[in-house]
Amino acid sequence: MNEKARETVRQLRGVFGFPVTPFKPDLSLDLEALERNLAAMVCHPFCALVAAGGTGELYSLTPQEVEAVVASSVKAAAGKMPVVAGTGFNAVTGAEIAKRAAGAGAEMILALPPYYINAPEEGLFAYYEVIGKATDLPLMVYSRDWAVFTPDMVARLADRVPTLVAWKDGQGNIRQYQRIMEAVGDRLAWFGGLGDDCVPGYFAIGVQAYTSSISNVAPKLSLALAEAGMAQNFGRLAELMRRYVNPFYALRERMKGYEVATVKEGMEMLGMTAGPVRPPLSACRAKDREDLRAIMKVYEEML
Repeated sequence: MNEKARETVRQLRGVFGFPVTPFKPDLSLDLEALERNLAAMVCHPFCALVAAGGTGELYSLTPQEVEAVVASSVKAAAGKMPVVAGTGFNAVTGAEIAKRAAGAGAEMILALPPYYINAPEEGLFAYYEVIGKATDLPLMVYSRDWAVFTPDMVARLADRVPTLVAWKDGQGNIRQYQRIMEAVGDRLAWFGGLGDDCVPGYFAIGVQAYTSSISNVAPKLSLALAEAGMAQNFGRLAELMRRYVNPFYALRERMKGYEVATVKEGMEMLGMTAGPVRPPLSACRAKDREDLRAIMKVYEEML
């Protein structure tokens, strides 16, 4: 990986927009809605967009659909910000998706964990190595769920995969993440990725940006969170968390899969097109939908 690419990644500061993937009622892709949503998102100064990430329901998409989502995202971004493409599943499929994404104009690859939850270290490293070698694009590893790393593991993975330039934490273990960052240093760019509710902890230990699902419903709120975090203005952060973030995340915790379903339904309530979620995710229950509507009324203050 050349130094120019590394320096480009180091300049990504603030917020990654993390768009949903809209579906039509029959659960087919709604690329027109995606492009409309992104045309509105790129009016805000996000540092990048993530196409077909976790909030974008990557694991419900085919490689061909990921390619289409990336192409539409690149079109909508119109050069205003880079597009990061999600990949995962297994080494072969992950590499195929990375190649398709590169061909569609993505500027970075985000590798989600492999399908196998009990992978030995060597197998896990090989998975990222295959994806990293599939293109010459910068690679960001998303450490979430069962992809748990020690500081030594991250350092050795960086040695093994030359394209690895960035790390996205999805564990929420701030103590461990701080140790990883201290051990590996500026060899990698460090991002927060578990959720908007972790912003205070992430910026307290020095991440340079975070990925935001709230960016779909209230971009100004995402940017305000990052601005306060980078300024170490924890009083302002506490105010934003209390009024906007914590109520929304408390609702999201009521059922598995709500991290996507609540975002999509919130978007619909605010006049955007998001459509349903694909199985195995499930739509919001009636009572939760009404509580979400009340929360979105508060979010209108940040639109």
